[in-house]
Amino acid sequence: MVGEPQRRGSGPLQDVGPRLVQAGFQLLPAFQISTHYVLERDGFLALVERLPDGAFGNAGAPGVLLDGSFAVLVWKQEQAFFVTKGRQVPATAEQIEALRRFDADLGHALATDH
Repeated sequence: MVGEPQRRGSGPLQDVGPRLVQAGFQLLPAFQISTHYVLERDGFLALVERLPDGAFGNAGAPGVLLDGSFAVLVWKQEQAFFVTKGRQVPATAEQIEALRRFDADLGHALATDH
């Protein structure tokens, strides 16, 4: 309802954690990143906002780790690439499909309507 405060995010770790584990995600230690959680599954990563109360917030676009840097999927004309600073690698159809599954499963695990 307009004017009423709305809670962003999907809840505290004790509520969301079991759903993430069940979906095969793991929380990676990222001591230098205090504003986000880093979630990984099958080589794919996503940053998820860490709210002030420690709850999970919004998830960013997923990607992969490429030479120690986070690479996102970018389309150039009809070809997909994983792109990071100074480097791009063509993405295969299988990688694109796996990335889409990762993103959908993460969204489901973080959803507040459980």
